[in-house]
Amino acid sequence: MILDSLASASKYTSLHPLFEKAFAYIASVDLNALEVGKFDIDGAALRGIVSDKKGTTAEESTAKFECHNAHIDIQVCIRGKETIGWKPRSTCQEQKGEYNPDKDVLFYNDAPDMFFGLTDNQFVIIYPEDVHAPMIGDDTIKKLVIKVRI
Repeated sequence: MILDSLASASKYTSLHPLFEKAFAYIASVDLNALEVGKFDIDGAALRGIVSDKKGTTAEESTAKFECHNAHIDIQVCIRGKETIGWKPRSTCQEQKGEYNPDKDVLFYNDAPDMFFGLTDNQFVIIYPEDVHAPMIGDDTIKKLVIKVRI
């Protein structure tokens, strides 16, 4: 997992062949003007999801404590204050159901080891080994998630 501000995004473009394109997209658009929904940035290799909704409780979010096998998430907080729960996949012990390849998601019943916050123009890169519980917050959170195909 990597946590930083968009002003420092260029430091991470060499970590994956598609990160440069993902961060270039983020820099090229007015994030506040993005409409809610799903869209392709570079076909199936790079997809975006914009949400703008009230945050959930930690209990609601950790009930869907998730990770992915086929994608890396770049999650950008556009507006609001978001808290995300995190735990390394290697220490999770209570798998919840089976991996869903269509949705690229696997859930765990484990509790996060820690929580961290994001606010305007901050991002987190979440790798497959990062189990996470996003969208925790009291108010409305607008965010962009870029799904980067591994």
